[in-house]
Amino acid sequence: MPRFATLATTLALPLALGLTSCSKTEDADAPQKAEAGFTMSDQMLRELKIDTVHATPVRNELVLSGQIASDGDKTVKVYPLVGGVVEQLSVELGDHVTKGQVLAVIKSGEIADLQNQSNSAGTDFDIARKNLAVLEDQYAAGLASERDVSLARQELRKAQGNVGKSRKQLSVYGVSADGTYTLRAPISGFITEKNVTDHMQFNADNVGNLFTVSNLDDVWIMANVFESDIAKVQEGYAADVTTLSYPDKHFTGRIDKVFNVLDPESKVMKVRVRLSNPGYLLKPEMYAQIKVENTESNKMLAVPAKCVVFDKDRNFVLVFKDRHHVETREVQIAKTVGDVSYVQSGLKDGEQVIAQNQLLVYDELND
Repeated sequence: MPRFATLATTLALPLALGLTSCSKTEDADAPQKAEAGFTMSDQMLRELKIDTVHATPVRNELVLSGQIASDGDKTVKVYPLVGGVVEQLSVELGDHVTKGQVLAVIKSGEIADLQNQSNSAGTDFDIARKNLAVLEDQYAAGLASERDVSLARQELRKAQGNVGKSRKQLSVYGVSADGTYTLRAPISGFITEKNVTDHMQFNADNVGNLFTVSNLDDVWIMANVFESDIAKVQEGYAADVTTLSYPDKHFTGRIDKVFNVLDPESKVMKVRVRLSNPGYLLKPEMYAQIKVENTESNKMLAVPAKCVVFDKDRNFVLVFKDRHHVETREVQIAKTVGDVSYVQSGLKDGEQVIAQNQLLVYDELND
């Protein structure tokens, strides 16, 4: 027998229900029903929120763990050109730098050798040019052979080539006259890795990158997917990201890359979510929780999750017909995803349910 509230009088107090007469059925296993004597005031009706039951595509939700990572397409590692000693260190870990900004100045013996070679090449070029000029004059006077002039021209071309080679090498290193070269930021971003200290001495063969510069305008969320969940993720699925640092802030994006390989040790597959990062709130290595959502083709009746009342190990909703008829209806919830509960049984398409202040009504009807 459905449990209806038959309403007869109007309440004077807002957000409350009045009772003039009530009969209760003693049933320990189900909420009590109100037979008659209840009504809702105009104020109460205004405070209630009514929602219509309707069939919607079923959403699935998968919760993954992962970490924030810098955008690999906007991350550059800075390596030393040749070995040397760090004479000047201009940045620290976490600093923001602009493209072209000086990161470090390095004094190098190899650079000094290159400069000496360049100077020697310049001197050889001047000598070869003068020798050619002398031999050309002698040839004109009949004092030198054509072969001597030809050999002098070859020596000049060789010397000129050596000068050009030295200049190109020095231009690549960006050296100064005192045998130092400068490492500059290749892009604008943050120093996310620093493997160098002031006055550190190193050889180019035994050192890796000295700096890593990352542009954090966009970041990647690298999420772990276990084997049992691989079929539940695809490119394009919506993702809701939260972090320990901002538990109440939600970052939304979509899976834009599925890495179709499993890590041999952890046996997880990686998926990537790309997010814009205004204010640089998200930082590399942060822990993140990723809720991946997708929509199935099949539909189920759905109601707002907050309108479901859990009582005596069962779920109920308040079906609203009018101010004189409100029914406490038991429902079977298939699952709840986000703010939506999918109803397996107990409701019909098109019925109306109370979605706000429903606990007040429920308590009055079932006390």
